[in-house]
Amino acid sequence: MQELKALIFDVDGTLADTERDGHRVAFNQAFAEAGLDWEWSVERYGQLLRVTGGKERIRQYLAEDHPERLAEPGIDQRIRDLHAAKTRHYVALLETGAIPLRPGVERLLDEAAAAGLRLAIATTTTPENVTALLEATLGEEGPYRFEVISAGDVVPEKKPAPDIFRHALEAMDLPPEACLALEDSDNGVRAARGAGLTVVVTTNDYTREQDFSGALVVLDGFGEPQHPATVLRGPALPGPCVDVEALRGWAAVAQGGR
Repeated sequence: MQELKALIFDVDGTLADTERDGHRVAFNQAFAEAGLDWEWSVERYGQLLRVTGGKERIRQYLAEDHPERLAEPGIDQRIRDLHAAKTRHYVALLETGAIPLRPGVERLLDEAAAAGLRLAIATTTTPENVTALLEATLGEEGPYRFEVISAGDVVPEKKPAPDIFRHALEAMDLPPEACLALEDSDNGVRAARGAGLTVVVTTNDYTREQDFSGALVVLDGFGEPQHPATVLRGPALPGPCVDVEALRGWAAVAQGGR
């Protein structure tokens, strides 16, 4: 049986609840700055989240709400410019401390590192967004907690394609059987499973009703000793929260070791 050697984390919705009060707000700020009357409500943004990638999300919005815009000269550059402005506003929001890590994340990162597990990130968000979040929540050393940060356009296809997880696996020179993916969305589950990874899901307000049939375990969060996590589907937690013992146990279950 392959020993668990690494954890590969998604970012948005997994490490932090960044979508509703982070990325959505930053998109709207970028639109207003550009003189556009587009306003993504909480509900509308939730619908657009079925598309991974910020530039792709803008394009999907235009296809559905303003299809005539897609025929305008220079629309591809306009989308890139809007996304760059959105990233700038998002980083500014992070610097205010308005977006903390989800409960249990920092504890789990500390425990995993102490246990000798290697850490990586596989996300469709931009590297700038990842660095800004990790520095805002974990300090300047935050990004260096992760051996590999596979992010943004480093691969040709975004989730639910498996490319970003394969990139992380190749960078760590590890087989998928030696790793667990930690995700929050159905697109993330599909991407991780496509790369051969076992997936642990922690849901959030936007994703809790999605189909996680490919995941081994689905929980409402990582939990803390005084605020236990709840398993929604899959093998039980051995304690009140997701820790290294639980992750190793689930990895063994996935390999038929129990």
